[in-house]
Amino acid sequence: MGRRDRRRRKRSGRVHCLVTGATGYLGGRLVPELLDAGHTVCCLVRDPGRLRDHPWRARVETATGDVTRPETLDGAFDGIDAAYYLVHSLGTGRDFETVDREAARSFGRAARQGGVGRIVYLGGLLPQGVPPERLSAHLRSRAEVGRVLRESGVPTADLRAAVVIGSGSASFEMLRYLTERLPVMVTPSWVDTRIQPIAVRDVLRYLVGAASMPGEVNRSFDLGGPEVLTYRQMMHRYARVAGLPRRVILPVPVLTPGLSSHWVGLVTPVPSGLARPLVESLRHEVVCTEHDVARYVPDPEEGLIGFDRAVGLALQRIGEGQVVTRWSSASVPGAPSDPLPTDPDWAGGSLYEDVRERTVDAPVDAVWRVVEGIGGEHGWYSFPLGWAVRGWLDRLVGGVGLRRGRRDPGRLRAGDSLDFWRVEEIEPGRLLRLRAEMRLPGLAWLEMTVRPAEDGGTVYRQRATFYPHGLAGHAYWWAVAPFHAAVFGGMARNITEHARRVE
Repeated sequence: MGRRDRRRRKRSGRVHCLVTGATGYLGGRLVPELLDAGHTVCCLVRDPGRLRDHPWRARVETATGDVTRPETLDGAFDGIDAAYYLVHSLGTGRDFETVDREAARSFGRAARQGGVGRIVYLGGLLPQGVPPERLSAHLRSRAEVGRVLRESGVPTADLRAAVVIGSGSASFEMLRYLTERLPVMVTPSWVDTRIQPIAVRDVLRYLVGAASMPGEVNRSFDLGGPEVLTYRQMMHRYARVAGLPRRVILPVPVLTPGLSSHWVGLVTPVPSGLARPLVESLRHEVVCTEHDVARYVPDPEEGLIGFDRAVGLALQRIGEGQVVTRWSSASVPGAPSDPLPTDPDWAGGSLYEDVRERTVDAPVDAVWRVVEGIGGEHGWYSFPLGWAVRGWLDRLVGGVGLRRGRRDPGRLRAGDSLDFWRVEEIEPGRLLRLRAEMRLPGLAWLEMTVRPAEDGGTVYRQRATFYPHGLAGHAYWWAVAPFHAAVFGGMARNITEHARRVE
């Protein structure tokens, strides 16, 4: 596609968009919004298979690439009018600022070489009058990525938002669980910091509108909702909207961001590694100083969505089981991404397995419903204390723990997070394969299959696989092996028995 095609699309109001982060929280919601606005979309992803089960998958193109590997971006920007940069490392690595900076440079360079007319980036709202050295590493990195993209030679809309209120967002999950689980809480002093939250629906509206901004616009924009609140006020108002008694909040000055993040990690599903950048961003007042974005993306006639309505909409989505994406949609940094080894002699190393198989007097679809509904509130059908302890231990070493839960109570799709697992493969009615994202000295998978038995009923087969890393990996396997009968044996027995009883 050349300049003539771009001019034709511009006249029609249709934009060809490239979206990074389509497997993440905001990217996964932005894609259908762009499509519904009449634009065409190409998703740049490391693993196209992660998009397979999204309802909009057939309506988009895909390109395989990784912004941290510049050589994979060649050709991805050909014919693109607007490129969305919605990827970040989560700040858990020691050198994440360098990784983010170099990835933004690679993206900007590839966009310029591909003739892209617009970059759209979503970063963090910055406090006024705070020098960069006093900002959290998280906010400092977001600001630097925006600067790198604006200096790339491609006009960039650098959108900056603070707390995003929407079902499944990390900020909302943190607010929700703190408020619901702690009727009386001793809190850090940042609960009295002023913040300007914004509804996810308004963020998406600005993101879609930014694709059509005039070519000369190359600047940052503050995004915020209609109200400025403290975190304490947000918790009180959340409780009111959710129908909870008023919370008792006692702020103390001694909780540092590090201690606060561990506290958040213990109380909420958000792990401390992700909670820390969120908490650090709350140390400073983050309030909009301008609303210039409305010149290019006008506010709706009814105005921006207020805090109470945003919370109500989010709770409605959760109650209806209609959470489209969650903060955990993105892969965990450092988690394994290798596919399950299919050869027992894979890579010439040891491969430990625990295989269980049972035949049950129940139809295949009944057993499959139990399999696909596993985890979250339904649990893992064996040794609840053992699973809980493993989740707590994972939390203590900075892992995701067992409380991420499920995006949907009854349905899974490839790429979904499921407690401390990730759905690596799903074939409805036949196969569910989970990849472990807990902290382990190796790689682990849990695979469950169902098939019709020859003489009626269903054969349920369960296979746990572990590929150890070094001596620590071997020691780990043999240390937990005595518990396998209770964990994996009980799991196979209880899944099939539950399916039989339900049927």
